[in-house]
Amino acid sequence: MTGRLVIAIDGHSAAGKGTLARRLAAHFRLPHLDTGLLYRAVGLGAEKSGRPAGEIAAALRPSDLADPDLRTDLAGQAASRVAALPEVRDNLLNFQKKFASQASGAVLDGRDIGTVICPDAPVKLFVTASSEARAERRYQELRERGVDTIKPRVLAEMAERDRRDSERAAAPLRAAPDAFLLDTSDMDADAAFAAALAFIERKGFRSSGP
Repeated sequence: MTGRLVIAIDGHSAAGKGTLARRLAAHFRLPHLDTGLLYRAVGLGAEKSGRPAGEIAAALRPSDLADPDLRTDLAGQAASRVAALPEVRDNLLNFQKKFASQASGAVLDGRDIGTVICPDAPVKLFVTASSEARAERRYQELRERGVDTIKPRVLAEMAERDRRDSERAAAPLRAAPDAFLLDTSDMDADAAFAAALAFIERKGFRSSGP
């Protein structure tokens, strides 16, 4: 198939969408945007400075996404809180749409890519997994980073974040009607990539690389 390839990936936290997005971007040689970093940057900035989240979102620059603290669980929880604010979403909307409009095509992952940011994307994926599988992954990730926690706490925090993401009035987390549902509960990263790639190739897109 000829034409610009935009891959819109949505899904729950710890379901594997970020890893999948990076692999697909590398495979198809496309720029990648983890849109969650935008909300993490805004949320963490608001937590640290006390400034209004909408004000921080309006002034956000690409260089702000390089902060290693954006990968912490604190930033993730802060992101989920500010993502419900319409003024934050409005200020970040143009940032994301501009990225997606690149002539090269693009891969974007987040929570409203296929429904709000790129509703006309030719490829939409919704990545999910059971709460137990996602909590186990997050628990292992936190342990590897030296964070002292327990599984019930991780599961409770994940459930609360899921509730906020799915019940917020502004662009709640949901699968686009034409998205490919990818349940990674019993998949490793290689299996998830293979399943997503097979779907994309069925749509007529193939890598131009060797």
